[in-house]
Amino acid sequence: MSDQSPNPTPDDVPFRYTAALAQEIELRWQEEWDRRGTFHTPNPVGSLTDGAGRLAAPGARPFFVMDMFPYPSGAGLHVGHPLGYIATDVVGRYRRMCGDNVLHALAFDAFGLPAEQYAVQTGQHPRTTTEANIAIMQRQLRRLGLAHDPRRSFATIDPDYVRWTQWIFLQIFESWYDEDAVRPDGGTGRARPVAELVAEYEAGTRALPADVEGVTPGATWADLDAATRRRVIDSRRLAYLSDTPVNWAPGLGTVLANEEVTSEGRSERGNFPVFQRNLRQWNMRITAYADRLTDDLERIDWPEKVKSMQRHWIGRSTGARVRFAVQGGEQVEVFTTRPDTLFGATFLVVAPEHALLDELPAAWPDGTSTAWTAGHATPSDAVAAYRAQAAAKTALERQQDAGRKTGVFTGHLAVNPVNGELLPVFTADYVLLGYGTGAIMAVPGGDERDFQFAEAFGLPVVYTVDAPEGTPPGARTHDGLVVGSANDEISLDGLDVTQAKERIVTWLEAKGVGERTVTYRLRDWLFSRQRYWGEPFPVVYDEHDTPIALPDSALPVELPDVPDFSPRTYDPDDADSEPEPPLGRNTDWLHVELDLGDGLKTYRRDANTMPNWAGSCWYHLRYLDPHSDDRLVDPALEEYWMGPGHGSQPAGSTGGVDLYVGGVEHAVLHLLYARFWHKVLYDLGHVRSAEPFHKLFNQGYIQAYAYTDERGVYVPAAEVVEDEASPTGFTWDGQPVNREYGKIGKSLKNAVSPDEMYEAYGADTLRVYEMSMGPLDLSRPWETRAVVGAQRFLQRLWRNVVDETTGELVVSEEAPSAETLRVLHRTIVDVREDMEAMRINTAIAKLIVLNNHLTTLDRAPREAVEALVVMTAPVAPHVTEELWARLGHDESVVHASFPQADPQHLVEDTVTCVFQVQGKVRGRADVPTSVSEDELRALALADEGVQRALAGRDVRTVVVRAPKLVNVVPA
Repeated sequence: MSDQSPNPTPDDVPFRYTAALAQEIELRWQEEWDRRGTFHTPNPVGSLTDGAGRLAAPGARPFFVMDMFPYPSGAGLHVGHPLGYIATDVVGRYRRMCGDNVLHALAFDAFGLPAEQYAVQTGQHPRTTTEANIAIMQRQLRRLGLAHDPRRSFATIDPDYVRWTQWIFLQIFESWYDEDAVRPDGGTGRARPVAELVAEYEAGTRALPADVEGVTPGATWADLDAATRRRVIDSRRLAYLSDTPVNWAPGLGTVLANEEVTSEGRSERGNFPVFQRNLRQWNMRITAYADRLTDDLERIDWPEKVKSMQRHWIGRSTGARVRFAVQGGEQVEVFTTRPDTLFGATFLVVAPEHALLDELPAAWPDGTSTAWTAGHATPSDAVAAYRAQAAAKTALERQQDAGRKTGVFTGHLAVNPVNGELLPVFTADYVLLGYGTGAIMAVPGGDERDFQFAEAFGLPVVYTVDAPEGTPPGARTHDGLVVGSANDEISLDGLDVTQAKERIVTWLEAKGVGERTVTYRLRDWLFSRQRYWGEPFPVVYDEHDTPIALPDSALPVELPDVPDFSPRTYDPDDADSEPEPPLGRNTDWLHVELDLGDGLKTYRRDANTMPNWAGSCWYHLRYLDPHSDDRLVDPALEEYWMGPGHGSQPAGSTGGVDLYVGGVEHAVLHLLYARFWHKVLYDLGHVRSAEPFHKLFNQGYIQAYAYTDERGVYVPAAEVVEDEASPTGFTWDGQPVNREYGKIGKSLKNAVSPDEMYEAYGADTLRVYEMSMGPLDLSRPWETRAVVGAQRFLQRLWRNVVDETTGELVVSEEAPSAETLRVLHRTIVDVREDMEAMRINTAIAKLIVLNNHLTTLDRAPREAVEALVVMTAPVAPHVTEELWARLGHDESVVHASFPQADPQHLVEDTVTCVFQVQGKVRGRADVPTSVSEDELRALALADEGVQRALAGRDVRTVVVRAPKLVNVVPA
């Protein structure tokens, strides 16, 4: 839509607050803040002091506020990006005015695929592109007046930062998880150095694992050769190499973690098909932390939606492992959450990749149904054909195709341990090797999917749950009393499900064919990427292809300059292709001579790089101690800024960042990975906080209208005009266009740059508008024409202090009237309450009410004006800084104390006003009986319930019946 830029200042009002004056004020104060070191946050110890050279004041509460890492895009920012940055800035400025020592800084997550893809296209080094993009974002963000400490900024590509990322990787590599070790918080299970594990093996105080090649029963550490010892240790490391099924995206030329694959089985980046392959890659044993990652969600202040997403992703299930003997083959182990239904199991299903299928009967057993063989003469033929069919599908496709009930009998027969009946073993591709045990027991009488499979293949159905007479055939998925579940040694009949589970598991354990256990959906984190633009692994490989950690003195391992930044990519559907990372072609870098204690030898570097998530796993710690070169973070600083119970956090808290703001899209990927890394560092004693982020807030998004012509092609939104003559109400270039509502972006041609807003209105106006659009956690529509409302608020504030003609002060030195004092102190109470709850939009509405009240006076009293200026400073820092100086203050308004209400001025007659949307009550507010219609209109439109009911719709009219009713009518 075409905007309404403010007119130039007429000659007779040279001091009017216009976009030009706003820009002059903003740029001048930004320079002044830098000169003074206004936002230099002092540490309690060390070299980082405030602008006056002082360390943190002993009585000041620390408050650490953080934004989620921005990725420096070449397109720069659009007006949707600053929403969270402005919000954290408002909160930080408010907390600073309340006496807190506020740490707020911004760094850049600079490794990643977009810069690499641009480098592939242009030949320009990713570092050059990335640093240029960072400079663009820094300029745009600086114009917003964000109160970041510039000394604490960095990028993940900085060599000093890469060094510590690699150092943390080595800490994880040189650690193992001891499930019995006691943690500082009293819980059991923590990471310990590998050196301690070796010491226990040497002393004979810990038994050697029996499942490692070369370890014989009764062997001691002294009996093992060097290679076997290394296999034993490597099998326990938190960071380890393994040949495991991975997600291979030929179109990207790299493997992906499970979390980077969409629910449609495609790559999150680029939307390419993803296939299962077995490859040797780095993994991180995040599964060792599954219980802690789940349980500790109860100890942090996060949105329940995000907690639920993490719980679902971790997927903890309690049940039993049950072993079925197989005639002529290895036993099959299944995991089931319903061991009480074992008497109803009538067949087993294993994944096509299951090891049981590597050896098959030579012929079909007597009585095999032709429906089970898919027309093949032998089990080997049938299974080979089915395996080939399954290999061509992604894991998601296999799950989605489960309704088709494809499968084939393997020729194997398993023995049900509770009744001795022989069960046919099928293979079907909806069972995945990477989940559970890769095998399931099928109970068609109690599971709908199993019932459908049984119907398709003519398999028997046995019911183990009681049902009323006349219940139709089908799976009985309801809870009820157990029936048909008894043998000579045990009976479950008549028990409820909970009782039956307990009894059958106890029996299975006594018979040695099963035990209680817990399984997880979470899989170890695949940590290798076949990319160039990422952190190199700080390891080398010897002549035995064994990974060896580099010493700290060899860090950082930096990327070499290469002529070709591209991994080898393939046809997106070429599932048989092989990864070929770009570093693998740089032989001069790949092969290196080093003396690692055995004399000078030639080693091979790892040609893969770390995923882009590595750098964002620990950046919160770098803000605390950004220049440290001898340790990850000074313990005193981590204790001060993030320790348990620090600042305003309750005693016994996990500690962590006080407020972390960002999008919900990072609920699983970044947040889960960062929690894992932080917990490892906690276990090893590098930090005292048990969680990285104490409070998480997910901001909504700014969306915008987009317009399409009759062809469905997007047209520039800025050139669209309202046109009553058009059948759609809008035209572009004289032609009708259709309006839709969605994301801001280049593809929809509706992006608005903050630079445009700075020029047309000023940064403070943009800040006030974005913060007043609605509740911070909701998405809201951008409307350029509405920005002028925020500008008018600031213009009125300006006129309450400055004469537009002469530039002189117009405030009164007389005491405020009783009415003004009541309005002022009620505003103080309400704004404090709203700011504490991050209801910034309603706080602004109440500031507008106070401002409007002052405009009705001949001259606004200084006492009320100064309080208003201070309360407005967090949202509009530049203009308030200017007004504060004009009011005669030498010190920055940043350091002014936020006003406190005087109770004697809060006593007045009030009435409850009801806010309606289309006649339905959506909110209420206690207001003075003298409240004006304008004040009620502003309060109603800022109300959270009203905003939710409007759901982004325009407002046609607002009907005010002061002081008791406001009815909002949407367009």
